[in-house]
Amino acid sequence: MLSFFKSDKSDKKADESQEQPLGWAARLKQGLSKTRNNLGRQLTGLFGGGKIDEALYEELETVLLSADVGVAATQYLLDDLRSRVKRDKLEDAAQLKQALRDGLQALLTPLEAPLAIEGHRPYVIMMTGVNGAGKTTTIGKLAKHFQAQGKSVLLAAGDTFRAAAREQLQVWGERNNVTVITQEGHDSAAVIFDAIQAARARGIDIVLADTAGRLPTQLHLMEELKKIKRVIAKAEPSAPHETILVLDANTGQNAIAQVKSFDDALQVTGLVLTKLDGTARGGVIAAIAKARPIPVRFIGIGEQLDDLRPFVAREFVEALFE
Repeated sequence: MLSFFKSDKSDKKADESQEQPLGWAARLKQGLSKTRNNLGRQLTGLFGGGKIDEALYEELETVLLSADVGVAATQYLLDDLRSRVKRDKLEDAAQLKQALRDGLQALLTPLEAPLAIEGHRPYVIMMTGVNGAGKTTTIGKLAKHFQAQGKSVLLAAGDTFRAAAREQLQVWGERNNVTVITQEGHDSAAVIFDAIQAARARGIDIVLADTAGRLPTQLHLMEELKKIKRVIAKAEPSAPHETILVLDANTGQNAIAQVKSFDDALQVTGLVLTKLDGTARGGVIAAIAKARPIPVRFIGIGEQLDDLRPFVAREFVEALFE
């Protein structure tokens, strides 16, 4: 009888252990599965063996471009690979996989720059991005991330163009027990100005300011964002302390155009790349590294709060190739 109960308890423990949540490395690998399957499956066939010749480099070029690595980054990686082949005297195609991993990691490492919240209170973060990129959801996740670090957070519902954006931000505020400053009928800059004043009066550490979305090709949007930035500086002369652009990885090469447009207008200081779990175009991060190497502060690989994490080049590359 005793052995029966022991067995039951051990089975229960086994079931519980199977239900333990995946660690970040496993979730990242799972989240990048579409890009890895697109890239890795082709690379496995390409690097299966045989000699290193021009035909192999041409096939590799096609594989990289299909993963949205982009023309400039693809050329950089191919040149780097040729250099490594010559330097390390590589002769077999099977040896190229590690060399490509090393080259990609070297390209992405400069983007690895965790956001440091220090020196200002409130620390004002201006969030930008086109509609649908996941900007409002990212703000909610960032609020949780900063709270876990012991920081107090206030949200400014500055996307007054969309009523749904205000409502969505208020939901995140309730979920995280964070105050949301919102006003109907006021422009975005006024809402964010009031939020910064409120944060200062309440001794809040961080203000996350949502802004209008729409398309970066619309000049009036960029003028509106420039105005918001000027008004933020009036409320807090040193602010915004960080200007973050949220990008949807599904847009592929269009993300490069967004980076250039927003950066030219606002001097973007950091990027968040979202929805990497829903796309085979995760290679776009390499294109960004070559075209406009702005630090990638965070990457998102799912809907859960913990699915938004600081970008680490080595982890990202390992998840792509393993």
